[in-house]
This record gives sequence, C-alpha cells and structure tokens, in this order.
Amino acid sequence: MAQSIQAIRGMNDLLPEDTSVWQQVEKVLRDTTASFGYSEVRMPIVEQTNLFCRAIGEVTDVVEKEMYTFEDRSGDSLSLRPEGTAGCVRAALEHSLIYNQEQRLWYMGPMFRHERPQKGRYRQFHQLGVEVFGLNGPDIDAEIIALSNEIWQKLGISEHLCLELNTLGNAEERAAYKENLVKYLEAHFEDLDEDSKRRTHTNPLRVLDSKDEKVQEILKGAPSLYDFLGEESRNHFETLQKHLTSLGISFKINPRLVRGLDYYNLTVFEWTTTALGAQGTVCGGGRYDGLVEQLGGKATKAVGFGLGLERLVLLLTTLEKVAPKPQVDVYVCGMGEEAEAEQLLLCRDLRAALPGVKIMNHCGGGNFKKLLKRADKVQAKVAVIFGDDELKNNTLSIKDMAAQDQQTVSRTDAAAAIQAILNK
Repeated sequence: MAQSIQAIRGMNDLLPEDTSVWQQVEKVLRDTTASFGYSEVRMPIVEQTNLFCRAIGEVTDVVEKEMYTFEDRSGDSLSLRPEGTAGCVRAALEHSLIYNQEQRLWYMGPMFRHERPQKGRYRQFHQLGVEVFGLNGPDIDAEIIALSNEIWQKLGISEHLCLELNTLGNAEERAAYKENLVKYLEAHFEDLDEDSKRRTHTNPLRVLDSKDEKVQEILKGAPSLYDFLGEESRNHFETLQKHLTSLGISFKINPRLVRGLDYYNLTVFEWTTTALGAQGTVCGGGRYDGLVEQLGGKATKAVGFGLGLERLVLLLTTLEKVAPKPQVDVYVCGMGEEAEAEQLLLCRDLRAALPGVKIMNHCGGGNFKKLLKRADKVQAKVAVIFGDDELKNNTLSIKDMAAQDQQTVSRTDAAAAIQAILNK
C-alpha cells in the first residue's frame, strides 16, 4: 500500500465549513476597504529574494531565518513572499502608480514564513494588506487605523481588541537613540539572553520587544526614544493621537513597540487581543517613508498595515461571532424518469428567478425518504419535490425543512414561495 501524502507542516487545508467562515470574513474586509475608497491590487506570490533583503532588512528574523528561498532553473534566487508591502511597492514602482500621485491600495492573499507553527500562526498564512502612497500627514495614519477599527466594529469584536501606539521618529533621531541604547545594553550585556546579545549590534531596537522577562526588567532603565524626538516628529505623533481621540478610538502608548521589520519610521501600531489566551497581535503596521526610495523610486511618503486572517478567524470563532453557513439553500428533488430529466431545467429557471440563492440539483435517484435525507444532510432550508404527477399538473411541492411544512404551488409561483421561506 502506497504511503499517504499529507499537507506540509504549517500549511493547512480549508474544508467547506472553514471556507464558509472565511468567505464571510473576506467579504467584510473587501466591503470595508472599498467603502474607504481603496483599490485592489494583486501581486505574484514569488519575488526576487533581493527585494525582501533590501526592503525588510538583512538582519531581521524574517530574512535571516524564515524565508522560503530557492534557485530557479536560470540560477536566480527567488523567495515566496513573507509579507506583502515590499511586493506592493515593487508593483507600484514598476507600473508608475505612485509617480507624482497618491494611491490607496489593498491586497489579500497567502504569505509564507518558515517559523514554528502554533495556533493561529502558520507557515502559509493569509493577510489583508492596506497601503497608502504619497500622503504625509498624521491624518492618513489616523485614517488607516480608523479603517481597521471599522473592520472590528462590523465583525462585532471591538471590545476584545486594544490599539497600541508608538512613534519611531525619523532616521536621524533613531540613529542617535540607537547609539545610546547600544551603550546601555552593552553595560548590561552579560545579563542579556543570546537573542538580545546578537541583536544589540545588528538590530538593537528589536531588543525592546524581547519576550524574555529578565531583559524586560533590564530595559526599565533604558533610554526612551521619545526623548530623542525633534519637534516635527513630536507634533506628528501628538496630532495623530488627537485625531484618534476625536474619532472615539481609544489607545495606549507602548514605547517598546517597534514592529519586526526595518522599514518603519514615525507611526507604528498594533491591534492586540487577550481573548485567545496569551496576548496576540491581530493587525499591525505603520509609516515607512523611506522604503520606496530604498527600492529604487523617488522619495515617497507611505503608510499601511497587515491583518492576519488566520488569527482573525480564530478570534471570531472563539468568541462565537461567526459560524459556518449552509452551502445549500434549496435542494431540488425529482422522482421518476421524466421528473429527473426536468430537474436541470427547473434548477436553471429557479437560479434565474432567485439570484444569489444556492440551489443544488439531486443526482443519483432514490425514493422519497432518501431525497429528503440528502436535503437534510446538506442543510438545505427548502426542498423542492416533484414527480410525474406534478409535471402533468405543472405544480411543485415546496417543503420548509425547519418547520417541516409542505405546500403545493404552481410552477410559476414556486420562486415566490421559496423566497418567503428563505426570508423567515
């Protein structure tokens, strides 16, 4: 017997009951981004490896440890995208979308990182990405945060999410801060964990969000980035807070929030939840004004966020805010040779009369009991039953599967009778 082939660890199948939930969530995401005037863009899953090295940073965990990288037959180094922003910037540059103009874009699709799989976090995962190019002020930072907040409201989970906010200042301010932070960390070097020791000289800001309790205790005496900010950076951050307050969006300042990618400046934020046990990030983003230039374009202001769909779906199902929807609304059953031949025509007519209603045609024959059993199994709300006698009389039996009521109607009135049951 041949050995069965299973899915790759951390890359999961979504079965029909799963996809039903995902489709409901995706619809909210699409509708919300559209309502803010954002346009969809779709990028390849595979990009040149160098794109992510230049964008994300050579010394980040993503590039160092987590990317799926391989050589194609031409010897080019390619990588499965670990995030969407770099590819979106590449596409915007390649197609001149941001030359002397603003753009508000969104995308949705799979990303790939070779990290330890855990609940709500997998090696193939899906993200909604929102990116804005060409706008400088804190008002657009506030808008994308408001957009994410609108998603929580529509899904009914606002009370379970907390907005954490920080500023990373500009490049010069950050450089001065890094210098002081490194000096402080070097003074406590022997007490740091191995990860923090390595990051002290490669990416010192990442030490700030270390999960090691001993490191967090050491950091209590560390210099604050806020003390190194100039007037412009301070004003940007303070105005952003005023916008959020006026929108009724509560937040807390987290001076240790730095995000895991190198391209951020000024605003960074995360939406976190404790509803899944340990605190988990559902959505995060910020401003990345230097990235377009870094990837070969003209200096362009930019801000955006990424939202993890697996984590979001897990949160929604845990809180029982969403449930699978039946795949079928109406099950059409014909009994008898002539009736079976008529089924396809009847299904076609009903789909035309009832757009958006999911109608399944019974195949395989069987008696009345079998037909109804099948209608029940697919969770149909309505069963449409007819045999040779009904054909002669041009009638149909319409059965309400929940109420177990059955009525006989003319074929011309069938759509209205079905709709009445579906509307209950």
